Amino acid sequence: MANPINIAGNGPQDPAALWRSGAAALRSGDAVTAKATFERIIAQGASDPAVWFGLALARRATGDGQGAMAAADEVLSRDPVNIRALILKADQYLAFGQRIAASSHYRAAAGLAKKAGEDLAPDLVKEGERALLAASALEGQYEAYLRQRMTEHGVDGPGGERVAASLDLMVGKRRIYLQEPTQHYFPGLPQIEFYARQETPWLAEVEAWTPQIRDELVALLEHERLFKPYVEREPDRPFFDRFGLLDNPDWSAFYLWKNGAPVEENVARCPKTMESLAMAPICDIPGRTPSILFSLLRPGARIPPHHGLLNSRLICHLPLIVPPGCGFRVGSETRAWEEGRAFAFDDSIEHEAWNLGDRVRVVLIFDVWRPELTLKERALMRGILEAVDEFGKTAPGQEPTRG
Repeated sequence: MANPINIAGNGPQDPAALWRSGAAALRSGDAVTAKATFERIIAQGASDPAVWFGLALARRATGDGQGAMAAADEVLSRDPVNIRALILKADQYLAFGQRIAASSHYRAAAGLAKKAGEDLAPDLVKEGERALLAASALEGQYEAYLRQRMTEHGVDGPGGERVAASLDLMVGKRRIYLQEPTQHYFPGLPQIEFYARQETPWLAEVEAWTPQIRDELVALLEHERLFKPYVEREPDRPFFDRFGLLDNPDWSAFYLWKNGAPVEENVARCPKTMESLAMAPICDIPGRTPSILFSLLRPGARIPPHHGLLNSRLICHLPLIVPPGCGFRVGSETRAWEEGRAFAFDDSIEHEAWNLGDRVRVVLIFDVWRPELTLKERALMRGILEAVDEFGKTAPGQEPTRG
């Protein structure tokens, strides 16, 4: 405990001398004398944080937990980032059985200790480490208790998925990711990472075609030159290759449809694949969607976290070749692809993929309309993006060409 600053004088009633006397009493285990001494200093009007902290320690040692808390509050009113006072309050809250309050104070103290780093006194470094361990232990107890109680309420059964996700957020197992499309944001749509099967019942029809689709893919892989790098430079747009993927064959694609138009030669190679999508609500925006492709990721390759263009559509994956070591994350949820098991996700939420296996990973990708959009809204979406393209193709002062 540091000597209070700005307390001067030489007589027996000198606050500095009294403080030293109180500190000595604390060290010797005479908490009653220490308490009386610190209270005397405060009564004289000298209320440095170190004096209040000495009083907090003395009161705690005499069994006055509430008084110790009050003294620690006085410390924090003068020095809000006082690590010792925060830990004292955390210890006392824990003694009172108030585990959430204790956890929050331990966590705050541990964070301040980490931020201070090498500037801390050695004993305070140890206290910061103790606070971190205590916070982690309490948070683990908190999570276990909540999960047990919610299991009793049936959260793991049908209909409990969204509540279970909220519980993950509550205990820090998830973080909040929001839609951040890079081209157009459609407001009012739910923030859903992966869509439930009941929302995409037509996926089962696509899955039924998996053997035929895979046969067409295997034939393509005999001519791997047919796959082109997924990230290519657009001649009319600036491009900064932040992730080293430009013209990189580690992430390659074979397009059946690209930017809303069929690649006729490729479609002819994959009739069964196209037939499998007959029931899917394909997103059709001239010049933009759909894109239907086989996406190939080579061993060791990673697709870094990024966002898609639109939140008015969903992206669907049908995994076809998936070696061990592959993974896919959307927002807070990470999944392993399963061959023949399709899913739909919102690619306007941050997502990434990786292949740590020893052979290529290939999935069929296609985009569909969000189920929440009405037919009129879909038509209006086409109109908005068609107008964007019209404007981009005309000189200033000219009327954009329609039709």
